[in-house]
Amino acid sequence: QVQLVESGGGLVQAGGSLRLSCAASGGTFSRYAMGWFRQAPGKEREFVAAISWSGSSMYYADSVSGRFTISRDNAKNTVYLQMNSLRPEDTAVYYCAAAWAVDRRISDYFSWGQGTQVTVSS
Repeated sequence: QVQLVESGGGLVQAGGSLRLSCAASGGTFSRYAMGWFRQAPGKEREFVAAISWSGSSMYYADSVSGRFTISRDNAKNTVYLQMNSLRPEDTAVYYCAAAWAVDRRISDYFSWGQGTQVTVSS
């Protein structure tokens, strides 16, 4: 089973940028589609972005499209989420997760990281 560890979260002002990383170990990273999700206090966990195993296909939630970019480096067993033009409503714990096929559905992801906090101040 693959283990996932997120990093790169922090406190940033509105309009700023952050780059999240998710390092994988214990599995064959290049076989997995990868996704980023987030959960704000008192809200359901929601889809943010996903990328296919090869990196050729990416999907985004409407709320982040044009501001966030998902990418991966299979040689480094790492998936990234570049977040630009951050807004206070982006404040949440961000999780990466692995799936057998690129998907927006939380239920299709079988392995999750512990999450990293992103806080955007106004």
